[in-house]
Amino acid sequence: MGIMDKIKGLVTGHEDKVREGVDKAAEMADKRTGGKYGDQIRTGKEKLGEQLGTQRPPQEGDEPQR
Repeated sequence: MGIMDKIKGLVTGHEDKVREGVDKAAEMADKRTGGKYGDQIRTGKEKLGEQLGTQRPPQEGDEPQR
């Protein structure tokens, strides 16, 4: 069992809270870097969501994925 499997086990049932925390961390990182690394932060947030299975479904008004 790898580290990601252990983390996924901890996340199960708490996806909303994890997603909220990741969103806040990404927002803070983007703010502290003055938006300079916005694309990289967004990509990292998406990849983490995919790995943990916490990615929310697209909402109306969301930017299309590149």
